[in-house]
Amino acid sequence: MPFEKVEPEKLSLAVTRQIEKLILRGILRPGERLPSERELSERLGVSRPSLRDAISGLQNKGLLVSKAGAGIFVTDVLGSAFSDALIALFAGHDEAVFDYISFRRDMEGLAGERAARLGSDTDLAVIQSVFDKMEAAHAKRDPTDEARFDADFHLAIIEASHNVIMLHMMRSMYQLLREGVFYNRKIMFKQRITRDDLLDQHRAINTALQARDPMATKTAIIDHLDYVESALTKQKTADKNEKIARLRLDREHTRT
Repeated sequence: MPFEKVEPEKLSLAVTRQIEKLILRGILRPGERLPSERELSERLGVSRPSLRDAISGLQNKGLLVSKAGAGIFVTDVLGSAFSDALIALFAGHDEAVFDYISFRRDMEGLAGERAARLGSDTDLAVIQSVFDKMEAAHAKRDPTDEARFDADFHLAIIEASHNVIMLHMMRSMYQLLREGVFYNRKIMFKQRITRDDLLDQHRAINTALQARDPMATKTAIIDHLDYVESALTKQKTADKNEKIARLRLDREHTRT
C-alpha cells in the first residue's frame, strides 16, 4: 500500500513557512526589520535554537539578511523586479513613461475591480485610512506627504485585490516611481489645481471601493490615470517649449 510514516514537522520549518507567507502576502515588506530574537521566539512560541535555524534557512534563500548591530531584515532586493541596466533604460526614454501609465491603467483597473469584490472590511478600512491621510496632507503647501500617500493609496488597493503576483510586481513598479525613474511625482503635485483634481479623483476611487462597486472603481481608476497621462503630456510639451524659449532669450542677451 502507498503509505508512509507521518513524521512531525520540525518547528523551524513551521517558522520558515510562516515568515515566507508573511513576505509573500506583502505583510513583511522589503527592508523591514524583524523583531528581536527574544521577542520573535516568544511571539511564535518556539525556542531560540529553532528560530535561529529558520532564520538561517531564510537567509540562505535570500529572503532575509543580517545587518551587523542592527538586526535581521527582509532583503531589499525583493522590492525590485528590474535590473539596474533596465532601470537606466527606462529613465532615459520618454516612451517608457507612457507605457508605464498604460500598464498601470490595465493592472490597477483589474486590481480595483477585484478589491471591490474580494477585499475584506479591514482591507477597505486600510484604504480609507490612507485616503484620510492623503486628504489631510492636501492642506499642506509642500506636496511631498500627499504624493507619498498617493502611492500608498494605490498600493493598498492592490493589496486588497489579494493577488500576490500582482502585489509584488506592482510594488516593484511603485518603487521605481518613488525614485523618480518614470516621472517625478512631486512635479505632478506642483500646481494647486492639479492637486485638487488628483484628490477629487482619489476620492471618487475610494467612494466606489467603499460602496463595493467593481465597475465604478475600475472606471474611476482609468479616469484618474487618463488624467495623469494627459497632465504629463502637457508638462513635457511645456518643458520643451520653455527650453526653446530659454535658447531664444540667451541669444537675445548675447546680441550686440
